Amino acid sequence: MRETDLDGVLAIEEASFPVPWSRESFRFEMHENPYAWNVVVKTSGLVVGFACLWALDEELKINNIAIHPDWRGRGLGTRLLRWILDFGRSEGCAEATLEVRPSNEVARTLYRRHGFEEVGRRKGYYRDTHEDAILMTAKLAPEGDGA
Repeated sequence: MRETDLDGVLAIEEASFPVPWSRESFRFEMHENPYAWNVVVKTSGLVVGFACLWALDEELKINNIAIHPDWRGRGLGTRLLRWILDFGRSEGCAEATLEVRPSNEVARTLYRRHGFEEVGRRKGYYRDTHEDAILMTAKLAPEGDGA
């Protein structure tokens, strides 16, 4: 993710989340957070998806992942998630974690298909609705271990 990608990233963020991250939040993750990895998916130069991750010791934390609404249903989210999990393995992470809204069944299904399990709840996690977050984790076997 580069500065020149931020307009596209913000358009996806605003279309995807009730409480979107600000430009400043993305800039902080890009330039000041030493644990952050931020990636975009582009098609013909157009930003159509992105992810914001933290690689901390042996944990890969998926903070944000989204595909532009016009590009959903084409397998891009699956490919991005696979890339993220492979990246985590390459960084030596043993586990991936994320939070997801209980109402986001599409995302929960995607995550389950990629080995994530629901392991807990964070009560009132989402500011807009005070909806809980479901905490999900997936074990990341080292490359070459049949992952």
